[in-house]
Amino acid sequence: QVQLAESGGGLVQAGGSLRLSCAASGRTSSTDAMGWFRQAPGKDREFVAGINWIGGSITYADSVKGRFTISRDNAKYTVYLQMNSLRPEDTAVYYCAASPSHPAYTSRYNYWGQGTQVTVSS
Repeated sequence: QVQLAESGGGLVQAGGSLRLSCAASGRTSSTDAMGWFRQAPGKDREFVAGINWIGGSITYADSVKGRFTISRDNAKYTVYLQMNSLRPEDTAVYYCAASPSHPAYTSRYNYWGQGTQVTVSS
């Protein structure tokens, strides 16, 4: 089993920034990639960004390219999501997830955190 713990959500004005963190523990050796997803009220969960532990392959959703940056600290088994130029439509619960596969294979994420709320006011 892999346990994931997110932190860093909150309320921010449009144009502001937030950084989310996700610490992984347990059988982290069974994972190849970490990712961030989000789910807004009344909408399906959507992929935001993903990164490999080794090699650093990175994938972003088109809606966040140029505004969000995913990074990792392998020594701490922690993944970050730096979110800049936030918009009201970025408001959602953000989930950290782990995958045994390439970060772009969004259906392969099989471990999930509890989620953290991000609210962007206009």
